[in-house]
Amino acid sequence: MSERKIRILLAKPGLDGHDRGAKVLARAFRDAGFEVIYTGCHQTPEQIVGAALQEDVDMVGLSCLSGAHTYLFPAVTKLLKEQDAEDIIVVGGGIIPDFDMQAMYDAGLKAVFTPGATLDSICDWIRTNVQPRE
Repeated sequence: MSERKIRILLAKPGLDGHDRGAKVLARAFRDAGFEVIYTGCHQTPEQIVGAALQEDVDMVGLSCLSGAHTYLFPAVTKLLKEQDAEDIIVVGGGIIPDFDMQAMYDAGLKAVFTPGATLDSICDWIRTNVQPRE
């Protein structure tokens, strides 16, 4: 019997239409052996959380380049908490200024990856910090 693979939902919340990085991550995650669901661009926090619950994911990866991360990322973690799904790990990535980092962690994100993070380092972080949910 094989172990269940880590399931990751990648999402682009808000009006940010720049999805090349998310698509690169989706491919890298698949190549690393993770199951990946990519929601595409222009997702609301409610849509992201709904998909995360429906797909029974272990982690949600949010990508934002528009500057709206200070609203959108905490909205996702708040909705997951309201759905008693705090065990779904949330990480973020994109153009996140240093002065916003603590607010992201305070909102419940477990990691924030900014430009310069390597695909290998992100995959290694996932392998170390994310376990398939029961």
